[in-house]
Amino acid sequence: MAIGRPRSFEPQQVLDIATRLFWEHGYDGVSIADITEAAGINRRSLYDTFGSKEELFRQAVEQYVGGHGGYATVALGLPTAWEVAHAMVHGAADATSTPGRPTGCLLVQGSSDLADVRDAGVAALARRFTAAQVSGEIPGQDPVALARWITAVCQGIAVQARSGATREELHAIADRALRAWPG
Repeated sequence: MAIGRPRSFEPQQVLDIATRLFWEHGYDGVSIADITEAAGINRRSLYDTFGSKEELFRQAVEQYVGGHGGYATVALGLPTAWEVAHAMVHGAADATSTPGRPTGCLLVQGSSDLADVRDAGVAALARRFTAAQVSGEIPGQDPVALARWITAVCQGIAVQARSGATREELHAIADRALRAWPG
């Protein structure tokens, strides 16, 4: 049995670099050459480890959602619909303006192929707001419309962050949007 050369790079470091590049430039704005140059590895090593640019991007999205973009998961576990909405928009303001990180949101910036990921986020938020409606917390409200609205505010915050709005300005946007919360 032949033994190959030991891997001379850490896959997690390459994933971190690729995640940052995709976050900064979107899927279409990043080439394999960009990733290999930034990570200091060759194409073959990248393909042997990750299979394809598409697979590397999928893993980058998973890492982002489970990490820096994870404020949504935390928000969904809060006790009231108001707290969920508040945590979502203010979480977006913080996540899209963290010093030392790219501005904006990977899920907004990344690719049109992320529509299913964004739709899953709306669906999860709609389920949470449906539970709030059933419990009488937000009677007469359309949970899907509320979920789409809060998601649109979060996406708008991401776009404003990308355009240079300060963290303070992003939180002001979140507060202004929440003034329209039902009840």
